[in-house]
Amino acid sequence: RAGGRGGGASGLPRGAAEAPLGSVSPQVVERCVAAAGYSVGEFAALVFAGALGFAEALYAVKVRAEAMQKASEAVPSGMLSVVGRREANYKFACLEARKHCESLGIENPVCTVSNYLFPDSRVIAGHLQALEFLQENARKYYFKRAKMLPVSGAFHTRLMEPAVEPLAEVLKSIEIQKPLLCVYSNVDGKKYMHSKHIQKLLVKQVVSPVLWEQTMHSVYERKQGTEFPYTYEVGPGNQLGAILKQCNLKAWKQYKHVDALEDEEAADT
Repeated sequence: RAGGRGGGASGLPRGAAEAPLGSVSPQVVERCVAAAGYSVGEFAALVFAGALGFAEALYAVKVRAEAMQKASEAVPSGMLSVVGRREANYKFACLEARKHCESLGIENPVCTVSNYLFPDSRVIAGHLQALEFLQENARKYYFKRAKMLPVSGAFHTRLMEPAVEPLAEVLKSIEIQKPLLCVYSNVDGKKYMHSKHIQKLLVKQVVSPVLWEQTMHSVYERKQGTEFPYTYEVGPGNQLGAILKQCNLKAWKQYKHVDALEDEEAADT
């Protein structure tokens, strides 16, 4: 996802990323200095960095997805993409949405920021009734846009707690190495330090907000006058590039999207 002077990391497993990134420049993979993956993409970043084996990571992702889907089915919940004005107070809006749910008889309701995307852009997740309340009162909370996402549950909130144990058990059985390059965690926006750290935070990530905006600040933090690295987003779509543009325009100017699927199709023709 984020790269070094001569190259970048990716959102794909290392084997899948090396060919398209290598086509950009032979030194891209070798000179990569950092990687990050959004949500489940964090597994791909860790595979790229040599911390996880591809097959083991794929199995862990499968278990994670199935457990999160099962948790989603237990409670009517979802995610709301919000773009707010500068006056927007997301915590206060979520608090009032939870109070609304309590007035409806919902015990211990959930409504919280689950994804920090870029300044003035958040994803709020929780009980459906809370999200509907926020949509209906968008103007009151200074939301310019409030749109339901096409997902089945409130990911990265405590409603995903039933998924924690299945993933934790799988990760205990997988050999995890110290990454060969810096990989940044969604949980705190900081670099992973060692294998136990990776194991702990990958589990915590399921019920914690994705701090992508904060991660971008960590990745690109440097002394004034220092050049920004080249950044490569590998995979379908360029959503992370669009977010980077909002977080750090100077860094975005050295950004490139590499579509691995297009490269594979070109190679087959």
